[in-house]
Amino acid sequence: MSAAAHHRRTHTHRLVRTLAVAGTGAALLALPLLGATGAHAATPRTAATVGTTLAGYPNNLDGWIRESLAIMAEKNIPGTYNGIHRNIMRESSGNPRAINLWDSNAAKGIPSKGLLQVIDPTFNAYHVEGTSYDIYDPVANITAACNYAAKRYGSIDNVNGPY
Repeated sequence: MSAAAHHRRTHTHRLVRTLAVAGTGAALLALPLLGATGAHAATPRTAATVGTTLAGYPNNLDGWIRESLAIMAEKNIPGTYNGIHRNIMRESSGNPRAINLWDSNAAKGIPSKGLLQVIDPTFNAYHVEGTSYDIYDPVANITAACNYAAKRYGSIDNVNGPY
């Protein structure tokens, strides 16, 4: 066997070893993902573990709006996805922990909070049964604000500025 042939074989084995190691690495990366999926299937579904709300909606702005709309439909509260989304983007830019500490409400000690910048007395008065009593809970905040807007303006869709 010539030295060149021997060198080629070594290079081939090195390449095979490299691919085998890379393949093993990929398999190792895949195993935790597969294991995590199995573990979640065996545990109760919560927003923290699977990225969804307890009602099964995505735990993000789209999911919060859709869950609120489902509750609103059950309670005959008018409003559309676009109307809610437009107002959320104007009021909080989609931040469920937003709080206004500088306007007239804040000066009175009742700052506007959450996705739709609701003050505590309004949230409490228009809270919708079946949602959280936490003003920062996205679904509760959206649903209470839409309930208020429906009573005051006919629908959140009719709100085109601070309300």
